[in-house]
Amino acid sequence: MIYFDNAATTAVTPAVRDAMLPYFTEYFGNPSSIFYSLGAEARKGMEEARATVAEILGCSPREIFFTASGSEADNWAIRGAALKSGKKHIITSAIEHHAVIHTCEFLEKQGWRVTYLPVDADGLVSPADLEAAICDDTALVSIMYANNEIGTIQPIRELCEIAHKKGVLFHTDAVQAVGTVPVNVADLCVDMLSLSAHKFHGPKGIGALYIKKGVRIERLIHGGAQERGMRAGTENTAYIAGLAKALSDATEKMEEKSEYVRKLRDKLTAGVLAAVPHARLNGHAEKRLPGNANFSFRFIEGEGLLLHLALAGFAVSSGSACASASLDPSHVLLAIGLPHEIAHGSLRVSLSADNTEEEVDAFLAVLPPIVERLRQMSPLYEEFLKGEN
Repeated sequence: MIYFDNAATTAVTPAVRDAMLPYFTEYFGNPSSIFYSLGAEARKGMEEARATVAEILGCSPREIFFTASGSEADNWAIRGAALKSGKKHIITSAIEHHAVIHTCEFLEKQGWRVTYLPVDADGLVSPADLEAAICDDTALVSIMYANNEIGTIQPIRELCEIAHKKGVLFHTDAVQAVGTVPVNVADLCVDMLSLSAHKFHGPKGIGALYIKKGVRIERLIHGGAQERGMRAGTENTAYIAGLAKALSDATEKMEEKSEYVRKLRDKLTAGVLAAVPHARLNGHAEKRLPGNANFSFRFIEGEGLLLHLALAGFAVSSGSACASASLDPSHVLLAIGLPHEIAHGSLRVSLSADNTEEEVDAFLAVLPPIVERLRQMSPLYEEFLKGEN
């Protein structure tokens, strides 16, 4: 199986696994039990991991809070800000991950008003639209750093400065970006930022939320004093160690790795668009994640395409793994203006530095005949051909 679905998850590396193992066995103690060595060693490892994450993101260790996932971090940032502020308006975009969209929909049912900003054909939020949407009752703006389906990277600093000019907090879901492109919270100017380890070769089930010093949000879980009283529950020291090691490894020689992945992506993209008629690349041509290539193919269904590619030995997706059970077209593709029938025929290929040029060549060899085979079974394609003739 050739793995081309790194936006869904990534493999834990041997180095990350080895960093985690001592906290399952040798240092298994509760990090809150600091009066004996087993707990103290666990605490030490956790705080060293926190310091590593903070250094990479450009912040203080006291601004890093560990969570069980990127989705949890998104939920916490949005609900925590909404509950603490006393204001009743939230701004987000129409192409956010469902962890943000569904949290906002939940708050709407509780009496909050949510503005879902539109995006252009490339998936970019307009700074002017954001400025016009902010009002005196706005508690938070939450705009993702990079889209998980089409890879478009937003002008986060510019958007954040607009929010701050109006005295509004700014959160970014950077789950797809952290570990893939350089992310520095001071440069971005954000108040909160979410990340998840399994997107950069760390374990599943561990993430983090950066909360800028002085920003006040409601605590996530009531109980003990863990995470400085903001998120109760015994910390997952092994996974925290894995997150820090994975992030450290991901950011080492990042520019070199990103350039390699970008070249693979560009070769794949050019090959698909040249070999498959009636195909289009979704997302911004340049302002996108280095490993992301999202295509729409007219006259076919994405589910059939994924099945045939899986049978041919390729792991790919049609969009967000969190929405893979849904038969509805992607809300992201609809938001950038694609009609339902074209949005249904989408394919996301997400590469990493583990992929090779030979794998891209193999993909370009099998994709065109699969698309053609599926189109031959499509009544829509048959009608299109009749119209052309």
